[in-house]
Amino acid sequence: MSQTLKVVAVSGSLSHPSRSAVLVDTLLERLAAERSVEVHRVTLVDIAAQLGSVLSAKQAPLALASHLRAIESADVLVVASPVYRASYTGLFKHLFDLIDHEALIDVPVLLAATGGSERHALVIDHQLRPLFSFFQAQTLPVGVYATDADFTDYRISSPALLERIALATQRALPLLKPRQRVAQPA
Repeated sequence: MSQTLKVVAVSGSLSHPSRSAVLVDTLLERLAAERSVEVHRVTLVDIAAQLGSVLSAKQAPLALASHLRAIESADVLVVASPVYRASYTGLFKHLFDLIDHEALIDVPVLLAATGGSERHALVIDHQLRPLFSFFQAQTLPVGVYATDADFTDYRISSPALLERIALATQRALPLLKPRQRVAQPA
């Protein structure tokens, strides 16, 4: 019997509806079909105003601080950002600037991104992997990139994208396990 995984899903889009959010939700559905998961969602469009006004984690209002704690204590992260000017969104980066630099050591991270065309597909390897490598997180082997053409009315309509999602989650499953929780001294 497998234990429940604490999965934190971060959607870096600043709009609603969002293809990045749809991609995250589909990845979560695939994981949940295979494992018991408890999901905490962090949606940048919903916290943008709070996040943009905070310069350090110590200044974070309670609602934002709860998202930061969830990220720092996750067993698994599923992250996606739309591509803006060849990178992830600025507030996506700012969110992770507020995360303790040692909190994500060895945490598996499933990477995803969306963009207007295939030209931005390398954002996963050239932008997202280095960001999570800084944290010493374990970026999972298969990232998922989607273009606008993969969606119809904010629903995935591309069989190739669905196959890529299935491959990414199947390759991730053997690497996912609950984190060892170390008891803090009293």
